[in-house]
Amino acid sequence: MKNPANDSPHTTSTAVPPAAWLAEGQSSQRDMLASLQTLKAQSETPFNIIASHRHNRPEIFEFADSVYREPSSSATDSDEQAMLEPLEPLMPRWQFVLEQAKNNNVKVLLTGRNGIDYEAHRQAFDAAGIRLLTGATSVAALEAIDDKFAFMQQCHQHDIPVANAWRFDNVAELEALLATHGHQPLCVKPVTGIFAQGFWRLDLAKNDGEQYDSFEHLYFTEEKKINTLQFINAYANSLMVHERPIPMLLMPYLSGQEYSIDVVCEYGEVLAAITRYKTGKIQHIGYEQSVMDVVIPLIKAFGCDGIVSVQTKADDDGQHRVLEINSRPSGGIGYTTHSGVDLTQVGFSYWLGLTDKPKLVDIAQQITPCQVRSIMVSVKIEEDAGE
Repeated sequence: MKNPANDSPHTTSTAVPPAAWLAEGQSSQRDMLASLQTLKAQSETPFNIIASHRHNRPEIFEFADSVYREPSSSATDSDEQAMLEPLEPLMPRWQFVLEQAKNNNVKVLLTGRNGIDYEAHRQAFDAAGIRLLTGATSVAALEAIDDKFAFMQQCHQHDIPVANAWRFDNVAELEALLATHGHQPLCVKPVTGIFAQGFWRLDLAKNDGEQYDSFEHLYFTEEKKINTLQFINAYANSLMVHERPIPMLLMPYLSGQEYSIDVVCEYGEVLAAITRYKTGKIQHIGYEQSVMDVVIPLIKAFGCDGIVSVQTKADDDGQHRVLEINSRPSGGIGYTTHSGVDLTQVGFSYWLGLTDKPKLVDIAQQITPCQVRSIMVSVKIEEDAGE
């Protein structure tokens, strides 16, 4: 029976089955919990599934056996939802999760969106016998992954094909970079960020000399195109940037196919992976060896650990170049179920000791290429008296 948010799970038996815990993620927590429930139903070995979030998210919690409300504070947590009072105001999130994990015989913890906070205390989780999955195995590695400029430099050090970038922190630096590199198609994006926030293509090096319509980027925002002078003017006169400087990157715009790669990995070794690319609204699921030839050494270089996602894009010559690693599962990891290989189940069945260590070569042969269209679904939720 599921426990309501804010209630502590309890057991009437002294023999507590092992548990897997999925902490608050960005967008795939619900799909992953559903996959774990399917795995549990098929498994001969019983285990519990725990989920936590700082908000009341019944559409997520319905797929967990037990749920917890994570501590939160306006100082550290901000998104489009209203803030909730922390369950334990004086207890950090990682400490709260660790204490409850000990009580529930948790063997595997996937940290989701707050990996660095947990990673800083890896020793405590190791001492409790909990397999901590943050996306890497050191704070330094996670910080390098999050900082796209540092990430690019580290890729160069390991001879990994990566999209080049030049950092700018003010208008003068941007204009100097444009004067040097403006002969080619360019784009801009923040040094840190997710979901393509702040990414824009600039209207440089267009064959016909045409500039992007100044109104176009306001009307067709999904195209992510902006007039270069318009961007410079907006950046120079931004009160937001003035009050909170946002380091940015200027990059060559790569014209080739972009791929998203979902990866199950352990201490830098790829155990399983599925590649996908998008045309229109259709996701093409499969296993592209030419893409994986870039991903495998990348995962090794950063010592990735857990379930992560990688973005690559091909240049004009067809060379796949790394754009970034996300040190957590992608929003589309649920698509992998349609290929015959559910990466959530592959990873957790291994970490829970239900199966042997996966071998990439074997997993790749099990993948059936397919096409997937995502659809919007709705769920009814009850009003939360605490909000």
